Amino acid sequence: MYKTYWIYVLKCNDDSYYTGVTNNIEGRIWEHNNDQDKRHYTYKRRPVKLVYCEDYNDINSAITREKQIKRWTRKKKEALISSDFNELIKLAKGKVDDPKYIKRLKYIKIIKDRFSQNKDHGLVRPSSP
Repeated sequence: MYKTYWIYVLKCNDDSYYTGVTNNIEGRIWEHNNDQDKRHYTYKRRPVKLVYCEDYNDINSAITREKQIKRWTRKKKEALISSDFNELIKLAKGKVDDPKYIKRLKYIKIIKDRFSQNKDHGLVRPSSP
């Protein structure tokens, strides 16, 4: 039996973004909106709203992706949230001859192709309010 892990991006009441990973997306969002621990980032930024998520079968892949997105700029996160893959490419850091940059571009192209072909690609976008 496979377990599903989610990376998610929440938009907070102060317009900041929070990125996390969980194996229970509905329960985790409920916790962000109802948890009583004042030390948590989202406590003073409620209500929070799910604006993006991806599912994974491997926790290590989910954690790697979470860490990647946490390092991104606000503009890059917003491009991801809006599925603006052309903007993601523009915002990718690096030089054209940098192997890491080329790898990122290939990765973005793969995601863009899968998303545009509407395949079962693991990307899930919440419906608009």
